[in-house]
Amino acid sequence: MTDLVTRAQLILLARTLHVPVERLAHLEKLGPHRLHELQERMSGTLFDQHGPVFERISKLVPLIPLRISLPIVQRMVPPAMTGRAAGAVGVQHRKVAVDAVQRMEVNYAADCAPYLDPRTVGQLADDAPAEPVIAIINELLRRRDYITAGPFLAYATPELVAAVEAGVPDDEGLIRSASYAYSGESVSAVVRQLLAGSGQRLPAMLGTVLDGSKELRLAALSVFARCQPDVIAAVGDILFAVAPPSAIADLVTTFLGADATADLLRFIGQLSPAALTRLALNPVMGEVADTLVAALDGSSEIALWRGVLEPIARTPAEIRRVAGAQLSQLDTATLITLPAIAQAARLWPPLLWVLAATDVDVQARFGELWAGSTRLNPDVLERRISDQRLDSLLSTLVATMRVLR
Repeated sequence: MTDLVTRAQLILLARTLHVPVERLAHLEKLGPHRLHELQERMSGTLFDQHGPVFERISKLVPLIPLRISLPIVQRMVPPAMTGRAAGAVGVQHRKVAVDAVQRMEVNYAADCAPYLDPRTVGQLADDAPAEPVIAIINELLRRRDYITAGPFLAYATPELVAAVEAGVPDDEGLIRSASYAYSGESVSAVVRQLLAGSGQRLPAMLGTVLDGSKELRLAALSVFARCQPDVIAAVGDILFAVAPPSAIADLVTTFLGADATADLLRFIGQLSPAALTRLALNPVMGEVADTLVAALDGSSEIALWRGVLEPIARTPAEIRRVAGAQLSQLDTATLITLPAIAQAARLWPPLLWVLAATDVDVQARFGELWAGSTRLNPDVLERRISDQRLDSLLSTLVATMRVLR
């Protein structure tokens, strides 16, 4: 999970409690998972308080035909009340709920949507008729109510996602709404469907991101960085196909300037070899390589290390030399654990290519730290160096370890 997801969950919690998000800023330190749990608990508690009322309403549903009750409800009952009751009652009367969605005025339904019990949205997702749901989503996006639209996308079935692809033209709205969906699995499923769908929406979506605001770019990063590795690779290939190098550089600097480095690295680390090479050859890498490396200090998260080492290993030697020098300045404990990280993540090749461009004093520092490490077999390391044909370029590292072990 990421800082961007943390912010989204904080906003959702603030809306659940009907308070300004600034009043909850101190809870940001809880992180996305705990904030999500807190939001679900608070939402559940609030809805459970009205359980007896919902039960009495539910008993009336079979007695009054919708053609009579629904027009009265839409004229007389505030959307907040209808929305709060709709989920619980709908779960007990699924056929009536489907009929009600089809009959309800779109504007009134969109007014009710923010007050639905999130727990019931998922339970009703399989029954939801696509046409009226798409109309409601379009109205929510027209209002820029991305917080409400997000759960609809999070629970969307493949059939509904296909309908969204065909019937919701607002690329920015879809991206910003998806950023409020907590589940990375759900987000990935939606993006995967868009990749496979006949509409081929992703190139246009990415073009919208490239031309969009910083907020849109960050929302897109939050969405795509949480996808499965193969989905990220596919999105990355499209991105590098539609974006010129200058646009890629602008994206990178935008993300780093917004303190979204970790999200960026999680995305970069899953790019295809071709996309990694194109990124590595982008002039922006010479400007940001040291910043990316600095983000690794104290971290053992494999995704971050992969996001740094994979592209930098493909950069020209001078950039690798600077990055390797920066790497050697990281906390000693971090550097000592680096062999274990490289082993676990199969990152020895890119790590060795970065070190191969460094000066002798940098290689000597790594050799000194690793010589006494119980996590590294020097003979295995030498074989890895030979496999990459870097013996001559890493001779100082090897010699230092041989002397000290």
